[in-house]
Amino acid sequence: MKILSIDTTSEVCGVAILEDENLIVETSLTNGLTHSENLMPIVKEALEKTGITLKEIDLIACCTGPGSFTGIRIGVASVKAIAEVGHLKVAEVTSLESLAKNILENCEAKVSLIDARNNQCYCGVFDNEIHLKKEYMADDIHNILEKLKEYKGITFVGNGAELHKELILENFPNAKFSCENKQTAYSCGLVGLKKYRENQLKNADTLLPNYLRKSQAERLKKES
Repeated sequence: MKILSIDTTSEVCGVAILEDENLIVETSLTNGLTHSENLMPIVKEALEKTGITLKEIDLIACCTGPGSFTGIRIGVASVKAIAEVGHLKVAEVTSLESLAKNILENCEAKVSLIDARNNQCYCGVFDNEIHLKKEYMADDIHNILEKLKEYKGITFVGNGAELHKELILENFPNAKFSCENKQTAYSCGLVGLKKYRENQLKNADTLLPNYLRKSQAERLKKES
């Protein structure tokens, strides 16, 4: 199975092509251009490098957030267009699932933390097969850590885990931390393959962004 994987939810614009679990090519850019400028040229470059055509792609794995609101919109809109043209099925992958895939060792809970600024984090708690153990959270890091105290063996991953490592260790002295804290299109593709095998697929019409919370502009407007 050939998978086109796209992640635009962070500052990195990433594209990968996989054959089942095997990575064929991966390209990522943080060159100062917007994801809208980078994404389609990177997709074209990845296909040309591999000699694979869009007709040979069996599945698109799309990272739908949470993360950059603008990046999420660009990625989801682009995947919708590609899927519509190619009549392709889509695996909807959250950035928290993708990060959790970076944790290779088994543990009671794989916890992905993405920094959302001002002590806020997006959080996902997963088992070893990257199935959700608890509802996604978008909250103050102190509140999140309090809600995680039911778990004894936790491995943390993500830029939120890096940022709040000292606080995490105060609450979980035995916590472990992933060495790979960046989202990648490859890990997104791996989770997409898992969802394909579990028959959890979307199409161009049903693919939706996953913001977890309203944008800062929307929150300020509501408060005014």
